[in-house]
Amino acid sequence: MLSSWNPDNDCCDWYCVDCDSTTNRINSLTIFAGDLPGQIPATVGDLPYLETLEFHKLTNLTGPIQPSIAKLKHLKFLRISWTNISGSVPDFISQLSNLTFLDLAFNSLSGSIPSSLSKLQNLDALHLDRNKLTGPIPDSFGKFKGQVPALYLSHNQLSGKIPDSLGNMDFNAIDLSRNKLEGDASFLFGSNKTTFSVDLSRNMLEFNLSKVVFPKSLASLDLNHNKLFGSIPEEMTSLSLQLFNVSYNRLCGKIPVGGSLQSFDYSTYFHNRCLCGAPLESCK
Repeated sequence: MLSSWNPDNDCCDWYCVDCDSTTNRINSLTIFAGDLPGQIPATVGDLPYLETLEFHKLTNLTGPIQPSIAKLKHLKFLRISWTNISGSVPDFISQLSNLTFLDLAFNSLSGSIPSSLSKLQNLDALHLDRNKLTGPIPDSFGKFKGQVPALYLSHNQLSGKIPDSLGNMDFNAIDLSRNKLEGDASFLFGSNKTTFSVDLSRNMLEFNLSKVVFPKSLASLDLNHNKLFGSIPEEMTSLSLQLFNVSYNRLCGKIPVGGSLQSFDYSTYFHNRCLCGAPLESCK
């Protein structure tokens, strides 16, 4: 896949490389979907004008996230995903202050999430999902200054309680599914939020669903496989839900009629303590 990388030719014509049309300096390196064994070379840090760096779907790419990436002060887009990169999520990423997109998903990263990532003020999205990350969600993730990123931390081994501070953030999307999180998560919602999508499924979360006030903007809500109790609030009939799942919890009472709640089949509601009404069996 790098056969065009001939030193006799202008590197701006190489496959996977883009250059600034005025300065002719390399501003983008995107290598994806190929058989490229080895580690990320330290020399990647010697491309000072790089704004986009992407290593994607390279299953033979191993080793740590290269420390020399810290030198790339102009970097806006960093994606290292679907590789066999291992080691920790490095603290130095917080120094890349121009980042608008950070994707380290589908790797073998381990250890805890560095709290310093909340210093990234221009981030639209933060993907750390599908790794082997452990420990708690950093309290600092409730203190993003400037832009509040969409937060994807699913399919890890994160544990403990969700920090209360996250309730101060208005996340457009938040996915904490398939971890070992416990306790309350009701503070992630609220009538003043503009949240579109929430996935907290397959954790050990325990709170009273009846008392949750949902944002009107919510279109996707997955809470399956937790320990939620109470009933489904009547106010949920006013939401335009496209995806909804509260199965495998401890909910009771009649499913409110209206909105989109009857447009989902029984699998949205089954395996609860005593939920009843359409699309489940009628209440006795």
